[in-house]
Amino acid sequence: MAEHQIEDPKIAFAYLRPSCVLLTKEPTVANVEALSGHLHSVSDGALQQLQDYILFPLRFVLKSPGSKREGLIQAVMEAVTYVLESTCVQSWDSLRDLFSELCLCLCSPKDPGKPATTSEELKLAVLRCLDTLMHSAYGDIVFKLYEPSMLPGLGAAVSLLLALAEHEKARGVQTASLKCLLSLFQQCDCVEEHIEPGRDERYLLGRTLATFLPGISRALSLVISGDVRQGHTVTVKAMRVWYKAVGLVMADEQLQKTDNDVAAGNLGLVEKLVVKRSPSWRKTTSQRLALVLQKIISCTSAHPHWRVRLELVNLSHFLLSQCSQSVGECVGLLLEALVGAVNDEEPEVKHRCNAALDEVAQMGQTNGRQDFTDILSENLHSLASSLPRLMRTSDDQRKLFVLNVFLGYLKILGPKVDAVLSSAVHLERISKALMQVMELDVTDVKIIEERTLTSSTDLRPDLHQIPSQRKYFLYFTDDKIFSALRKICRMLGYYGNLYLLVDRFMEFYRESSVYRKQAALVLNEVIVGAAGIERNCLQLLPASKTPTLHQLNSNIWQICIQLESNQFPVMNCRKFAASCC
Repeated sequence: MAEHQIEDPKIAFAYLRPSCVLLTKEPTVANVEALSGHLHSVSDGALQQLQDYILFPLRFVLKSPGSKREGLIQAVMEAVTYVLESTCVQSWDSLRDLFSELCLCLCSPKDPGKPATTSEELKLAVLRCLDTLMHSAYGDIVFKLYEPSMLPGLGAAVSLLLALAEHEKARGVQTASLKCLLSLFQQCDCVEEHIEPGRDERYLLGRTLATFLPGISRALSLVISGDVRQGHTVTVKAMRVWYKAVGLVMADEQLQKTDNDVAAGNLGLVEKLVVKRSPSWRKTTSQRLALVLQKIISCTSAHPHWRVRLELVNLSHFLLSQCSQSVGECVGLLLEALVGAVNDEEPEVKHRCNAALDEVAQMGQTNGRQDFTDILSENLHSLASSLPRLMRTSDDQRKLFVLNVFLGYLKILGPKVDAVLSSAVHLERISKALMQVMELDVTDVKIIEERTLTSSTDLRPDLHQIPSQRKYFLYFTDDKIFSALRKICRMLGYYGNLYLLVDRFMEFYRESSVYRKQAALVLNEVIVGAAGIERNCLQLLPASKTPTLHQLNSNIWQICIQLESNQFPVMNCRKFAASCC
């Protein structure tokens, strides 16, 4: 920027006029760059008064017939962007015309419904200019874009931006197109100042975007579930566009009444594009959104990048806060996504999740008439029913997520776990699931072959030093999964009725040798949880009998697991004796 800028509009006009006239006569890159250089010598105030005059030759270049070099269009885009960044668009006609012209620069001349096959640099320049235009609109003129008469043009713009986000290979173009969508929906989250839509404006936005919601959901779900190599930034931005759009269309405050007040005037064929958000439409849309949401959660809940998992928490919290009554079919899925992040390994995700759950829980009721606790209980029962199948068929990441969801439900229910377990159906389903999931694999365990018998002198060191024998499970190998299962058992013991749980798992113990090892293992953890003991690992006492190798490799876990529980009173007695000395 020049050190001494021209403040007087008359002097600025005289200074810029030769460049503007020359550009109109000779539309070349050099002339555009010359005008751009002169623009930096004029103050923002003077540019504001000369805005239409300056933009005329630049827009004239875009509208002139014939093919134009990409370099020329890109130079024009950069010049227009500078003018829009320095001024405000105060005329609706200017906003509408600029919006249409920029959209034409994005679409293919032969097929206006598809993006043009231009360079990445040109696409980025046009997208940045379009985003700047949306930010520079002054006052409430921008909301005229969302009136019914503008649906065809607005729909074309949304379609182009979605196509770029979905099909473009360049990560920068994908991100820029998604940012434009946020600006177009008046949901931009950048650091610049934004117009804050009032209640009437939000209603107008919601009614208009309802027309495009199916296309938005389809395209963005494909982007979100795309190749992980596209980068987490694209995935996060696509998720944000989706839930912001859904939040506008399905907001509880808007759907308390039916859209019967279509703008006056003869809309002709455009009237067919207007969606009336009736109760039946709301229910059907909620069901369809649930399918999309299920796909989004499955792709992002165990995403390797923590920012994607954080955005899933934000998504769930936003929709539960804004439209829990309108998207009733989605509430269970949203709660599952939130609860699944309670034990996320990233502290920021965990902290955000706990804060969101606290806020949602304070709402008292969700999904109209269903109590929050009832939904959690139903989800817990449903998850317990599918847990054995998921543990057999899913990969380790998915298994860990499912178990964290299970653990999260228990944490949120807290003392109400006791009431849930009082239901015979819930108790049967949860206990049976644990028995099936924690089945030990003893087929390849060769404890005796790999380790010689320990002499009695080996038992003399303190029990804290005795190493644990690694346990091998039939349906998983990751230690994190076993750790999550132990936490679940301890949580059941901490909040549940200990006598009820012990009776139930002792039934399994006596019922069949198939469940005996799992029952003993679960009982150990339940008792630890009931006692409030927090230990990272349980110690094993060595076996001293040597039956046949086949029998021992099948039964050794039984002995070890039962012996684990014997250590707790021994260790507690030692601590008690030490405290008395």
